[in-house]
Amino acid sequence: MPPRTAPAAPTPPRKVPLRKLLRAASVACGVQFGWALQLSLLTPYVQELGIPHAFASLVWLCGPLSGLLVQPLVGHLSDRLAPAASPLGRRRPFIAAGAASIAAAVLTVGFSADLGRLFGDDVTPGSTRLGAICVYLVGFWLLDVGNNATQGPCRAFLADLTENDPRRTRIANAYFSLFMALGNILGYATGAYSGWYSIFPFTVTESCGVSCANLKSAFLLDIIILVITTYITVASVQEPQTFGNDEAQNPGAEQEAFLWELFGSLRYFTLPIWMVLIVTALTWIAWFPFTLFDTDWMGREIYRGSPDNPGETQRYHDGVRMGSFGLMLNSVVLGFTSVVLEKLCRKWGAGLVWGVSNIIMTLCFLAMLVITYVAQNMDYPSTGEPPTGIIVASLVVFTILGAPLAITYSIPYAMAASRVENLGLGQGLAMGILNLAIVVPQVIVSLGSGPWDQMFGGGNAPAFAVAAGSSFIGGLVAILGLPRARIASSSSSRRRGGTHR
Repeated sequence: MPPRTAPAAPTPPRKVPLRKLLRAASVACGVQFGWALQLSLLTPYVQELGIPHAFASLVWLCGPLSGLLVQPLVGHLSDRLAPAASPLGRRRPFIAAGAASIAAAVLTVGFSADLGRLFGDDVTPGSTRLGAICVYLVGFWLLDVGNNATQGPCRAFLADLTENDPRRTRIANAYFSLFMALGNILGYATGAYSGWYSIFPFTVTESCGVSCANLKSAFLLDIIILVITTYITVASVQEPQTFGNDEAQNPGAEQEAFLWELFGSLRYFTLPIWMVLIVTALTWIAWFPFTLFDTDWMGREIYRGSPDNPGETQRYHDGVRMGSFGLMLNSVVLGFTSVVLEKLCRKWGAGLVWGVSNIIMTLCFLAMLVITYVAQNMDYPSTGEPPTGIIVASLVVFTILGAPLAITYSIPYAMAASRVENLGLGQGLAMGILNLAIVVPQVIVSLGSGPWDQMFGGGNAPAFAVAAGSSFIGGLVAILGLPRARIASSSSSRRRGGTHR
């Protein structure tokens, strides 16, 4: 009898080339282009429509409230969608649908003043435009729904393509962060330029002046970039047909209710996952006051302008444009940090890198408080232009903050993706749960920052003081509570059959 031959070992799936991961992450550029326009231009714009500064932060509740359910729900649905059910697989249909929602939303926001006039708004400068505010809020809500519906599946798409390999997952998220930086650079550069209305002259109307027309024109550019980058992502690579522990392979889970599954999954989380969520929450409590009031701070505290006072409006908008320029510099540093982030994590460990970045955030927010105090107690020239030293110091702070922002955009997602691998959760649901640690702090800050600022005179400094304290605590928790080298070495540890501490 001939000897029985052992069955051939299954051929391991071929890894997706890094160049295709790069293309798969490119939609982040288009999404972030619009997000940068939101951050730099929309807080001043809502105040032009007549919403007081104290309530401007409440408008931004749209984002975290939509993200509270939209991103976990979309992630859950994309986990459950069978890859064969769509020619685009299970993640890319949601990415395309989210991008379409963003395009519709930016048109609604950009033309809100014109639509408000059709509803009978008084377009006299200084008047409250109730119709435009309502249209704006609908568009802004849809915009944040689109942002959440796009970014969650895209992060999960990258995790699927990297097959939960920690190193490749970090690289993929670094690519995502790099494209976010590119989108930020383009978006903030667009927001800093005041002549778009001359290129798109039809945007200037009786109800939409020059600053409004610039916003409208910038959003038209956003749609073009969004369409291009979405196509590149959707056409970049085919999704894998097997997904390890993802829920699409678990028929019994189909009977579970979504909310029960979302919150019920929390009981399976280990302490390292909870530490990631805690540090993420503290980090975003620190970031949200800055992202909400960065250009407004430059226009009010540094340039001493006001969107409500006609005599100070020009100074305010000069400050907003200077703030947009600072955010563009911020994005350059963000992009550079994204390129070197993997090397930093291999050398020092993801936990230590994250913790140090939060300490840098603390120092920057404290520097903003110092700059605010100096500006308030300094005599400005008769022209009203801030001294050069104050402007330079403000721009330096904005620029430095690009490094911790790159880490915030990358490390938490890579850590979460790596740690849920053995919990039986789909990557879409996992990204949605991580998003809860982002949006819940945003809700708290949105509700509290306006009244908190009013208690101390109505400026932005009190919110930045909270940001400094939260980032400092988050940095300490990250340094003391997150592993320094385990994530960086987990692949090699598994190959050796041991655990690296």
